Amino acid sequence: MSEENKKTSEVQEETGKEAPESEAVKEPAEGSPETAAKEPEQKEEAEKPQKNTPEEDAKTEGKGKTSFFGKKKKDKLEQQVEDLTDRLKRSMAEFDNYRKRTEKEKSSMYIIGAREIIEKILPVVDNFERGLAQAPEGDAFADGMQMIYKQLLTTLEGLGVEAIEAVGKEFNPDFHNAVMHVEDENVGENMVVEELQKGYTYKGFVVRHSMVKVAN
Repeated sequence: MSEENKKTSEVQEETGKEAPESEAVKEPAEGSPETAAKEPEQKEEAEKPQKNTPEEDAKTEGKGKTSFFGKKKKDKLEQQVEDLTDRLKRSMAEFDNYRKRTEKEKSSMYIIGAREIIEKILPVVDNFERGLAQAPEGDAFADGMQMIYKQLLTTLEGLGVEAIEAVGKEFNPDFHNAVMHVEDENVGENMVVEELQKGYTYKGFVVRHSMVKVAN
């Protein structure tokens, strides 16, 4: 045998020995027993719920849940804030009503107390008027009393006390107290012709009605 044929046979032998080692690992076919055994394991892994990280869990908890009708449900903290806000508004409204009511009661109590004091002072004013009506003109003592009388009236007016107009006015039962009735053709019907005792008001409230004589 020639040298070239020997070399060729040696190369073929070496190639035949290396071929089994270089063969690729064949994967099992889909219908093979090995594949059928692995399929349940893969399904179980796919069906297992994936665990979220703590950060993802916190984000999920922070988001509001959605109800059946698609509206976002309120969490406990938001509900507590709304409840407290509503209670605060109600308390503020109740306090405002209480403040207004107490202020009105205080003002009415003040008016009632002042009316009682003024009502007790009015007889003193009446006595001044009766005494000055009988005093002679030009008397120095009478002139001094007249000045004191005017000062008393000015002080009462400053406090809100006013005399009720009666003579020449139509009779008004809210301000006048009719004690006499006369017939007079020269005067209109239901008119006050004479004032027997002055009446007074305090800040619009009647302290004492005018005692009057009414015509027709």
